[in-house]
Amino acid sequence: MNFCLTIFDLKENRYSINALLSALEKEILIEEIPIYFFKNKSALLKGVEELLEKFEKIIIAFSFFTTQLWDINDVIKTLQKTFASKRKKLILIAGGPHPTGDIKGVLNWGFDFVFTGEAEKSFSEFIRTLKFRENFSQVKGLAYLNENKEFIYTGKSEKINLNSYPPFSLKLNRLNPIEITRGCPFGCYFCQTPRIFGKKVRHRSIENILKYVELLLERGIKDFRFITPNAFSYGSIDGKTLNLEALETLLKELHQLVNPMGGRIFFGSFPSEVRPEHVTEETVNLVKKYANNDNLVIGAQSGSDRILKLCKRGHTVEDIYRAVKLTIKAGLKAKVDFIFGLPEEKKEDIKETIKVMEDLAKMGAIIHAHTFMPLPQTPFVKKKPGKIDLDLLKTINKLLGKGLLFGDWKIQEELAEKIYRYFQTGKIEECIKNSI
Repeated sequence: MNFCLTIFDLKENRYSINALLSALEKEILIEEIPIYFFKNKSALLKGVEELLEKFEKIIIAFSFFTTQLWDINDVIKTLQKTFASKRKKLILIAGGPHPTGDIKGVLNWGFDFVFTGEAEKSFSEFIRTLKFRENFSQVKGLAYLNENKEFIYTGKSEKINLNSYPPFSLKLNRLNPIEITRGCPFGCYFCQTPRIFGKKVRHRSIENILKYVELLLERGIKDFRFITPNAFSYGSIDGKTLNLEALETLLKELHQLVNPMGGRIFFGSFPSEVRPEHVTEETVNLVKKYANNDNLVIGAQSGSDRILKLCKRGHTVEDIYRAVKLTIKAGLKAKVDFIFGLPEEKKEDIKETIKVMEDLAKMGAIIHAHTFMPLPQTPFVKKKPGKIDLDLLKTINKLLGKGLLFGDWKIQEELAEKIYRYFQTGKIEECIKNSI
């Protein structure tokens, strides 16, 4: 079949898009399929119009978060309206956190196929299946409506071995931080990560990581960052107990490879973070010895032990204090994540969180402020959206004025309300109308 692949290439989704492209590269499919990237709606519409003259079918691929669902829905509606007479030539596919958790909802928008969970293997198989006009029912991790409008789900997608797939596409020069660990054993009730990737942790081997660092060095890349739900869990069998030997070996070998070339290693900082109980003298010293970041991102989420327990966080408030103390003592900045308006939060919990935030700020920490948003697949999906308490808002503004707090809590509070209405009604239009 004569077809091409077009990608709605938004900055927020580049990591997941690059992972899919790396899978096509591994399966030697990149050379066989024309691939086009469009960074906004107008460019996509213009591009599709031109490509319709050249190809029998056009795959239009989207990966997105729940926070993007209104924008993506608008693009899908516009595509269907603009190309109504040629709709059968378009194959609209979706993947990523929101489609994985809202399969039927996304299909109802007009998507032809939804990829669930990890899609490296299923995406490559889908391309091959389309190429040879075969039956999609054999592709695991795929959902669609058949000719009779019956819902078809082919079963869970396969959990991949990270070593079997590149962390990005070198041939397309689609580069990003190297994913070193996938999966999370903690299962926090507000988080999608363990629902998408599973609770069993999988690590990319040190040899494999070094291989791609070396390839990036050859391309002139000097700064190296890593994608992982918890940086200090690297090498751990269960993701909960530290494997200091594996962690030091990784950092030491990275340092020996990168440092002579004038490169820098950033570990435990953006785009990853560390859990409070994993911040120890040993782990902090490893960062100081081998890495170049001046901060650690620490996931606290609440200053109330009751809320931490309810969310299944697996650590205590005391762990948060200890982590910040050790971080600052080592001469690193502590950037501490908090989520406001978590389900079942009471006035006393808010007071405790305010106290912890103020204590940490006095110690020298910087607060990264978030508002709770109900996300698909999570146990909290039906919970009410987060609201910023008035006393908490006073503390936020005070710390903000001192440069001790940052974050998108305001925008997230608005989004949380819209997301809640969407999952209550299933209608995007109602959410938009009620938010105006």
